[in-house]
Amino acid sequence: MPLHVTLVNPPYPKGAHQHPPFTPLGLGYLAAVLEQNNYNVDVIDCQALNISFEEAKNELQKRQPDIVGMTSTTLTYKSALRIVKIAKEVCPNCLTLLGGVHVTFWDEEALEECPQLDVVVRKEGEITFLELVQRLEAGESFGDVLGITFRKDGKTVKTEDRPYIEDLDSLPFPAHHLWPLDRLKKYGNVMFPLMTSRGCVFWCEFCSAVRMFGRKFRMRSPKNVVDEIEYLHNTFGADTFTFYDDAFTVDQSRVEEICREIHSRKLKITWDCGTRVDMVTKDLLQKMKEAGCVAVWFGVEAGSQRVIDAMGKGFTANKTKKAFKAAKEVGLMTIASVVFGFPGETRESAMETVKLVEEIDPDDIGYYIATPYPGTPMADYVKKMGWIRVTDFDKYDTATPIFELPTLSMQEVREIREHAFHRFYLRPRYVLRMFAKGGTYGFSATKTALAHLLRATKSKLHFA
Repeated sequence: MPLHVTLVNPPYPKGAHQHPPFTPLGLGYLAAVLEQNNYNVDVIDCQALNISFEEAKNELQKRQPDIVGMTSTTLTYKSALRIVKIAKEVCPNCLTLLGGVHVTFWDEEALEECPQLDVVVRKEGEITFLELVQRLEAGESFGDVLGITFRKDGKTVKTEDRPYIEDLDSLPFPAHHLWPLDRLKKYGNVMFPLMTSRGCVFWCEFCSAVRMFGRKFRMRSPKNVVDEIEYLHNTFGADTFTFYDDAFTVDQSRVEEICREIHSRKLKITWDCGTRVDMVTKDLLQKMKEAGCVAVWFGVEAGSQRVIDAMGKGFTANKTKKAFKAAKEVGLMTIASVVFGFPGETRESAMETVKLVEEIDPDDIGYYIATPYPGTPMADYVKKMGWIRVTDFDKYDTATPIFELPTLSMQEVREIREHAFHRFYLRPRYVLRMFAKGGTYGFSATKTALAHLLRATKSKLHFA
């Protein structure tokens, strides 16, 4: 009998800011690789199912897997460790594995904090995980498998990093069929995530992408990307997609080819993506819209050029204005992603950001608080400066201040963010505009605006 593997997506900590559930692509790829190699694999997605630890325990007890593999972000790290302990309690002989961006840079600490955790899988996990399963099945030692951290004779052992997968087309499509897709609907639709590239050629101070996936932009071919879209469309009736790439349009000619492939196959779909403001042209945005793109998330980050430069973004606020102007002219919805409280931030620079957002007037906004995730240059810096005040990873939700700046207190950052949200969402013309747009994004923005109206009426926040 082939080994039985259960993959677990741990729950969010109670009270944390949560994002709408999607199929987690990391686990989706792992499951697909295991199935491709004839292993028995199933999934417990605690977020999608909205189940408790006790319910997850019952599921593991019932399934009795040989291997329990988990992923986690920084926010769900402690939840993942709790699942590890539960797995060992109900399946004492199982091998427990934990991967993802957080433990890639917190591997030794994770093993020290959780004796029930057997192996940490670092960086890209597909080949590493498969090799571990194959070694366990053969009864062989896994001590020389690349890309893992584990214990041996009471000591922590860290093998060499595994080389990155150069041919991303060689990976099977994520195993969406293992997820409860009916639980992933938003406004009646399931939005399927797609990852078309890994790695990054930039070095942003608050991001771990380069350290996690390498300073090289590895891309799937346009044909392979649209093959997956067509497969999801034909298999699940999917017509709504989101590209999860950190910067989808880094290679603009590849994006144009993806758009041509969508056209040539006559796929009637809608999609969104995220990218940099200095990596688009009006012509490219027009071609994207004609291929079904309805919205673009832009990394605006800040309105102060001093803060933009400190972040290592390498663009100007003027580029931001041009990108939003071009996107609006071709009829795309725009979403701005903004960070408050980055080292060097002042009250004045934060208000420059608020004013820039009002000038570019996006259709929606994501105001986030700078969060020192392990693996980011920013985390190394604020730790060195002794600024960190919150060490509970359950609070690392991008909505909670984690460190105290000499130029801006944690309370001030919190108040500035709340004030910025109220200024953005509580404009009557904004609410009317978004309600009129309808669709997933229009309804979502309208709902968010109403939520902020309720919060504002309850709040005693006063802002000069």
